[in-house]
Order: sequence, then C-alpha cells, then structure tokens
Amino acid sequence: MNSLCEEAARFAVHDTGRGIPREQLPHLFDRFWQGEKGDRQGEGLGLTICKGIVDAHGGRIWAESSEGEDSTFYFTIPISDDRS
Repeated sequence: MNSLCEEAARFAVHDTGRGIPREQLPHLFDRFWQGEKGDRQGEGLGLTICKGIVDAHGGRIWAESSEGEDSTFYFTIPISDDRS
C-alpha cells in the first residue's frame, strides 16, 4: 500500500505473521536488538539499516502490531517540488 500525503509519500509493508508485543515495538529499530533472545535468525541490524536509510532521506519509519495479530511497517519519504 502506497499513498501520497501532502508533503510525503507513505509506504506500507504488511505481513500475516504472529505479531509483535506492544512492549517490544519501541525497540524494533535498535541496533542488535532481537525480540526473542534464543531465536537467532539474524544479526539484529536489518531494521536499524532501514531506519538509517529512511532517516537519511528525511523520512520517518514505524511499525504497528499486536501480539497474535498481523504487523504493518510504514515509512515516509518527503516529496520534493524541485524538478530541475
């Protein structure tokens, strides 16, 4: 799902996984952070890198989810009127 707001393009990525507990949402974009310590499926850098890219372009990134429900990750990128 993509949409245009007044000043930014908004993108959304939706999954049908098991959801993320609300208390973990503030940590999703922290470097090396993993929700389940025994579940080492990665290095804990993927979402941190995504946040760095979005931040570098002046955007915003966040996730909405509840445990046992789907998750949606959103990010915005400012729209430029400069067409030169």
